[in-house]
Amino acid sequence: MELVDGILHVNSFWAVTLGIIVLFLGRRLNQTNALLKEFSIPEPVSGGLLVSVILTAFFYLTQIEVSFNLVTRDMLLVYFFTTIGINASLKDLLSGGKPLLILLAVTIVYMIIQNITGIGVASLFGLEPVAGLLSGTVSLIGGHGTAIAWAPKIGEQFGLSTAMEIGIASATFGLILASIMGGPIAKFLINRYQLKPEKVEALDVGIAEDKPEPRLTSYDFLDAILAIHICIILGLALNEGIAKLGLALPLFVTCLFAGILISNLVPNSYPRITGTKWPARKPSVALIADIALGTFLAMSLMSMQLWNLIDLAGPIFAILSAQFVVAILVTLFVVFPAMGKNYDAAVICAGFGGISLGSTPTAMANMSAVATKYGNSHKAFIIVPLVCAFFIDLVNAVLIPYCLKLLG
Repeated sequence: MELVDGILHVNSFWAVTLGIIVLFLGRRLNQTNALLKEFSIPEPVSGGLLVSVILTAFFYLTQIEVSFNLVTRDMLLVYFFTTIGINASLKDLLSGGKPLLILLAVTIVYMIIQNITGIGVASLFGLEPVAGLLSGTVSLIGGHGTAIAWAPKIGEQFGLSTAMEIGIASATFGLILASIMGGPIAKFLINRYQLKPEKVEALDVGIAEDKPEPRLTSYDFLDAILAIHICIILGLALNEGIAKLGLALPLFVTCLFAGILISNLVPNSYPRITGTKWPARKPSVALIADIALGTFLAMSLMSMQLWNLIDLAGPIFAILSAQFVVAILVTLFVVFPAMGKNYDAAVICAGFGGISLGSTPTAMANMSAVATKYGNSHKAFIIVPLVCAFFIDLVNAVLIPYCLKLLG
């Protein structure tokens, strides 16, 4: 750690270490607070939000900013989505084809509604309409990455000097709302309709705490790590090949597809140096997925510099309040019926609650918290990441320029 010009720079090693501590802090908070556990608030969210508030108080007391090196955090995201790909089967993908298309269609319509809502509320409060777009799919469904990518162009084109600040503020507050809405929505639906999983499935993320612990050896763990690394190598190659075609995709997306390809195209009987079968849906892969996702989200939330967002809190709060209400209504009255009004649909709703205002990792964390408490839904863990991690970015890449053209 190094203090330079009033900024405390926290290197990657210390950032990961603190992320692990934050994850344990969230676990303890959820164990001692009945409400957090009852509404399936993800443990990294509980700990991460608390630490971000503490660091904000530290800034106001000392005028020292805390800045984290998050390179390792981004690699954890690659690990997580690679495990999702490894656990996917073509049979599940084919059986989930129709629900996937339905969810994609609903999501596209919702993205249009999200932009209309943002632009409309911004106009009502006397803000530039483009500020509402920044508080729409640019920063909410798009997340921090899309906001950072588009804000400079929007600021230059429309003369909006605070474009970056609005985008970052919306993405940050949206992430907080998304983190706390998925669990309660799923709980409401499960209790209201007395929903249960149709069959008992091993968790895609984590290990059930109310069941006997599966036997895991160091070689099981290393076998899973090796499989993940093989998929990442193929994912890197796919990413570079796609980039040469002029299409930019996040690395975690191509690694997700690499996992799907290898898990489904390489026969189980294919000889491996480990002497074991490909570790799809094994506890070791689920354990690594849980570690990677939890630490990633803990680091993301603890690193939010809330003190930079205070000045924009008023107008952004007005827009996001409207977006929050719209997201809940769409989730309850459109997504849930469209996905079949069953247990899988409830878990998908938890994920949709995460992606509608936050990010794909938030959606996965919401579903993981619900699945750990009520039972797994493998269909949800296949459908939601494919819609969220791949198709949404493509749709947004077309929708944002179209909206900018209309506003111009």
